[in-house]
Amino acid sequence: MGKIAASHLERKACVYVRQSSMAQVQHQRESTQRQYHFRERAITLGWRADQIEVIDEDQGQSGASAGGREGFQRLVLAVGMGEVGAILGLEVSRLARTCADWYRLLEIAAVARTLIMDEDGVYDPNQYNTTTGSYLA
Repeated sequence: MGKIAASHLERKACVYVRQSSMAQVQHQRESTQRQYHFRERAITLGWRADQIEVIDEDQGQSGASAGGREGFQRLVLAVGMGEVGAILGLEVSRLARTCADWYRLLEIAAVARTLIMDEDGVYDPNQYNTTTGSYLA
């Protein structure tokens, strides 16, 4: 938990749950369950249950654009306001399908000192990983 500081734990953790289509929502329930499980992971990492917000209103909507995805827009706003210590999601690079939306979120997260987490790890957008040549791996 080296990247998780007290300043992160003082703010809320947001779990972003999304499937791209209604067919995925209906038929890929295991993926949805894995995404909801990030709430428990946040608790394990030190967030209190009342600090965790699950954002799932974008279920069945394509990530091709932030437009029409109220949950994603609300997430970006909360990060920008400094309210979020960590964003948790399945394959976080897929939070947004367009590079422009994804990089915008990363930039805002870096300024707000918000961590990004998925099944593979905890990422700080301010720390460049020289091994992989990326801020996220």
